[in-house]
Amino acid sequence: MPKTDLDMFDRRILAALMKDANLSNVDLADKVGLSPSPCLRRVKALENAGIILGRRLIVDAAAVGLPISVFLQVTLERQIEANLERFEKAISGWPEVIECHLMTGDADYLLRVVAPDLDAYHRFLMESLTRVEGVASIKSSFALKQTKYGEALPL
Repeated sequence: MPKTDLDMFDRRILAALMKDANLSNVDLADKVGLSPSPCLRRVKALENAGIILGRRLIVDAAAVGLPISVFLQVTLERQIEANLERFEKAISGWPEVIECHLMTGDADYLLRVVAPDLDAYHRFLMESLTRVEGVASIKSSFALKQTKYGEALPL
């Protein structure tokens, strides 16, 4: 998406919604210094422009039985379009993969995977990831502790 020029009110709206996506339009308008109608129009314009992609609920993974968080560096045999598409299609159907980034550097992809325990992670690795045609190597790093988490951009 091309860069969009955001004015002071747009930035205030985004900052407020990144802190609390559940703000009512009236409360949001009050926080950013607009009346409710113009505020709502701006929010809709930010959504239509693809700047606001959605609103999320953040859940504690460990509290819902997914305490294992693993970062995987995946290298493909060849980084050609067909291999990239095959890999991305495969991982799109796996709920354990909660993030996937195409990378530069030593690995082709960086994945974040969650699992209830090591056995489940091992099953995912053996029954899913290693079966994707074109995967050359996988390096796993286990997260011991999450020290920061944020989705708010530094506007």
